[in-house]
Amino acid sequence: MAPVLTDVNSTSTTPGPTGTGPDGGDPTVDPNRVGSAPVDGRASVAYAEYGDPDGAPAVFLHGTPGSRRLAALYDGEARASGVRLLSIDRPGYGRSPPWPGRSLSAAGEFVAAVLDEAGVDRAGLIAFSGGGPQALAAAATVGDRVDEVDVIGGAVPVELAEGVATPVRALRWLATRAPRLCGGLLRGQSWVAARAPPSVVLSQYSDDGASGCTPRERTVVAEDFVEAFDGGAHGAVTELAATASQWDVSVDAVERPVRLWHGTADTNVPIAGAERLGERIRNGTVERVAGADHLGTLVAVRSAVLGRQRR
Repeated sequence: MAPVLTDVNSTSTTPGPTGTGPDGGDPTVDPNRVGSAPVDGRASVAYAEYGDPDGAPAVFLHGTPGSRRLAALYDGEARASGVRLLSIDRPGYGRSPPWPGRSLSAAGEFVAAVLDEAGVDRAGLIAFSGGGPQALAAAATVGDRVDEVDVIGGAVPVELAEGVATPVRALRWLATRAPRLCGGLLRGQSWVAARAPPSVVLSQYSDDGASGCTPRERTVVAEDFVEAFDGGAHGAVTELAATASQWDVSVDAVERPVRLWHGTADTNVPIAGAERLGERIRNGTVERVAGADHLGTLVAVRSAVLGRQRR
């Protein structure tokens, strides 16, 4: 079906991710309080909870690279909106050990495992950037456990992509041809990020190094990047390689409603690819976020995304 195109204003007045005021305030969630969900025949996956513990459940899937900590950006609004966020460290990121040979089709396994551990039958999915393919794979493989899907600035299949950022192309090439070198480069970036101001990390996602983020939000984004490599670079290298060629899960198998939120100024993942993806997904809708870049879209659509997930 043709996607429904909706323009969304990129201005956000949502309070900070974990605080009591617009500057972000003090955290209300300890990101070090991490649960563990066992997966049959595999190592466990780690996850943390944000938002309203009694709210409508939604699984949060970070970018590539990333970690459970990114959901802190949505914590305050999730509490206000009545949404319970289950934020996963995908295998090989943060506190989750790697799964050798993991492909996109495995996404449904760890999403279902976290839902089982959290006592949830069905949940929505919220995914950012490189988490987009994971969300679509989960919706395709364990659709009976998934409600609605919100993908924000999501990566698209290579055959639909247009104008992929040079650093992304380079990392995918390295991940498939020289994975150890790719991992070393990523670990080096993490080492620098842990010692540099947050603007160094934000520059990878934002044209102006800020995207309208508060100081606390900038810190969350930087901490998320560093945490991604807490156990090594295996998760990022695995996912970069998995998305460098044709996905092993077809988006044609996705039957759940999918909203693709995408900034018109996103240079990491240009919007043309998202529009093509929206045409491929049976119940796909493209929500255009006017003037927003990659990270700016994630911040701008908080209220709208969580409002949809709450219903």
